[in-house]
Amino acid sequence: FQMYDADGSTMVFWHALDVPEQPPAHSVFARGIAAAGGRFVCVGTSSGAVLVFDVPPKGTNVTLSEVLLQHRDAITDIAAEQGRAPDGAGDLVTADDSGTLCLWSAGEEFTQLGRIPGSGSSCSSVALWNGIVAAGYGNGQIQLWDAASGRIRAQVSAHARWIYALDLAPLTGKLLSGAEDSFVHVWQLSRNPDTDDIEIQHCHEECVTDTQVCGARFCDPAGDTFAVTGYDLSEI
Repeated sequence: FQMYDADGSTMVFWHALDVPEQPPAHSVFARGIAAAGGRFVCVGTSSGAVLVFDVPPKGTNVTLSEVLLQHRDAITDIAAEQGRAPDGAGDLVTADDSGTLCLWSAGEEFTQLGRIPGSGSSCSSVALWNGIVAAGYGNGQIQLWDAASGRIRAQVSAHARWIYALDLAPLTGKLLSGAEDSFVHVWQLSRNPDTDDIEIQHCHEECVTDTQVCGARFCDPAGDTFAVTGYDLSEI
């Protein structure tokens, strides 16, 4: 990963994945990355381990400070809190190939706050906003979880095929989803101030004809524009 300093300098940090439990012929990969706690960068691996790097404010002394070992399956995505989390909700969520989610509080030592068991479908993408966990799955569903209690609060059959991308606009709570079914959807997430229920409303859909959408991101914090790309597509 790269870090930029105020004086215009750039530092590139490289770390070799060393997973002793894996047999020598087994392919080891990294998937999912997020900044947490103001000074840590978390990277997921195919073994299920999450590597936590401590990044100093200045200098090049980046260190591997901790390895989180709560997942048994390959990490698929990692997301950090993009808003203001309620007390006890944590500031990091990790997802794996079985659909299991783990919620964490970042610090000198990362603390696991909760675990949401998978239901057999891979969680391909995850986002965290104002204590709401939005998870996209291989069966085309989007599920919303309360990060503080670990309870499911909403479920939407959003796509007909595998969801490959989720993104959240931190200023507005808009959620973007893209999937193999060629569709991109924009949703609005909110909390009901009277009941504290988590609500999701469909706002927009776009079809990218004959394209398996594999990447989708908002281009601004308010979610006014978004970019999309597809499998084997050379353009955005």
